[in-house]
Amino acid sequence: MVAPANNAVDRLLAALPTRAEGGARFAELGFPTTRDEDWRFTSVAPIAELDFTAAEADASASLKGCVFSEIEGPQLVFVNGHFSSELSNVSELPAGVEIGNIAAKAFESAEGEGAFGALNAASYSDGAFVRVADDVSFETPIRVYYLSTGSDGATANIRNHFTIGANSKATILESWTGTDGAYFNNIITELAAGDNAQVEHVKFQDESTAAFHVAGLRAEMGRDSRVAHHSIALGGRIARNNIRARLDGTGIEAVLNGLYLPRGKQLIDHHMVVDHLQPHCDSHEYFNGILDDHARAVFHGRIHVHKGADKTDAKQTNKNLLLSDNATVNTKPQLEIYADDVKCTHGATIGQMNAEQIFYLRARGLDEESARRMIMHAFAGEIIARIGCTLAREELDKLVWDRLESTES
Repeated sequence: MVAPANNAVDRLLAALPTRAEGGARFAELGFPTTRDEDWRFTSVAPIAELDFTAAEADASASLKGCVFSEIEGPQLVFVNGHFSSELSNVSELPAGVEIGNIAAKAFESAEGEGAFGALNAASYSDGAFVRVADDVSFETPIRVYYLSTGSDGATANIRNHFTIGANSKATILESWTGTDGAYFNNIITELAAGDNAQVEHVKFQDESTAAFHVAGLRAEMGRDSRVAHHSIALGGRIARNNIRARLDGTGIEAVLNGLYLPRGKQLIDHHMVVDHLQPHCDSHEYFNGILDDHARAVFHGRIHVHKGADKTDAKQTNKNLLLSDNATVNTKPQLEIYADDVKCTHGATIGQMNAEQIFYLRARGLDEESARRMIMHAFAGEIIARIGCTLAREELDKLVWDRLESTES
């Protein structure tokens, strides 16, 4: 097994323009295997088997049919990891707001966590840059689109930087879509929220079901800040989200909220670590999944309450609804507590459609199909309802409803 993995690393590094230090680190680490505890339920062997090529810019790409199109305001567009000035629009920004691409800023980035973080540091081509200065409330949502049109093996490494200053407010909406093909997107997003900042970050991922999507989000939060991250994951043959949140100030509230709807032979994986480093902080994780066919899902959530982080209030739930006898979920909620006087809870459920709920709804005049749809919509709607941006919430609610309708039929 070692030789093929090394060959895959060599092929990947040869196909991409790389920075020496990150490339050496990725070569040292290699692709993770199921022997690694953090990847025990997610094999990346199908990624290692790709015939890697560097994803190229494509001027023919279009935003037709993309979500959030009815929302006005600034938008950034990246096609196969390359900034598209023709499709982007960042004019008429107020003082204190900067929106652009990191290549234009010549932004230097630290290495991300693990092998895919090292690969990203070595080979990222571009990504979104958002900076809101201190004491600026930017109410208009910032939209960032990532379009993939590459053929099999086309690989893009993308790096995003979102910095929201002290006493400031911003909403960032991400959309990931692509044409059919086994392309590979590897992403690192760095989100920094200053003291008393309010940030909402919505990530909608609907990649090709033949594609591979590995993403890392690293969120740093200052005192009295509130950060909400929403992950709506529908696409990808293998889609992995590594989420790391550091609550390094008192009075922080962090909400991690996610919905995943794999079907066919898809695998969607959320792997989270929330570090409580200071006292009087709250974190809440809510992740629901609806699986059909031979789909698989993985949820790993670890809440780490460090020494001195007293008065922590942390909650974690993972609920899964299986529509098929062949669907599989591996869930692993964890608490690691080294402080006193804390309130921490966690739980996970996996089950099929509740017969009693269906009976209750049928007794009130619904047919079985309508009853099943209502239950699924309520299960998904519990997550969607937490999105604060009204226009984004309404559009995603309709889109998820349509997807569930097609799944049930």
